[in-house]
Amino acid sequence: MNREIDKLYPPSTDFCSLDYDCAYLPGKSVRMAYKYVSRSNSIFNSAVVQRGWRRFGNYYFYPICKDCNECKSLRIDVDSFKPSKSQRKAIKRNRDTQIIIQKPSVTSRHIQLYNKYHRWKAKKDNWRAKDISPNDYYENFAEGPYDFGKEVLYIVDNQLVGVDLFDVVEDGISSIYFFYDPDYAHLSLGVYSLLKQIEFAKILKKRWIYLGYWVDGCKAFAYKKNFKPLQLLDGFPSIKEEPNWVDIKE
Repeated sequence: MNREIDKLYPPSTDFCSLDYDCAYLPGKSVRMAYKYVSRSNSIFNSAVVQRGWRRFGNYYFYPICKDCNECKSLRIDVDSFKPSKSQRKAIKRNRDTQIIIQKPSVTSRHIQLYNKYHRWKAKKDNWRAKDISPNDYYENFAEGPYDFGKEVLYIVDNQLVGVDLFDVVEDGISSIYFFYDPDYAHLSLGVYSLLKQIEFAKILKKRWIYLGYWVDGCKAFAYKKNFKPLQLLDGFPSIKEEPNWVDIKE
């Protein structure tokens, strides 16, 4: 029992960021609480994901913004999910798309693809973007997966065209990040990757897809409302508190 408790509280360094401009709400600032965990484990990772925290590398975080509570955590109910007509079309478009599931990695193609995607989003949707270095990519996406972190490589015409990163947690799959080649935007790879996560969850007999954050009115998150039914988390409780997830009414 003590061993299980120890796993819930691995050694960590706790800190918070300085305020910076919010990418989702104009005129708002963001402050994040961080927990750096150099030796994480699946029990801790599952517990904090269930409470709305996110993971990039060895960093776990959640928002503690002053005078703002717009960031909400979402999860899809896999057991009750049924794909829409447009989502079924995305599956058909990718009938020839190959996938490889493995431990997160870093290659020159990962870096090129990530930077190409973010330059495109900067032009298309006004994202703030700068090229990522191999070291920064490693720290954000390839470090700290332990036995729960996975990446799915999407291959078309023998080329890497998409990378999906997620964690397998106790009761579901936690989406971390997805990026793709804009030259293949016609394949709806973002939609398809999330449908594949739902498929993986069903195979693994997991109930939920943890989608990260939702900000009402933010264009970047609009796609999340197309995957129903959904639940919303009330706040960001500590490990000692029980999370209160509630159904989103149609």
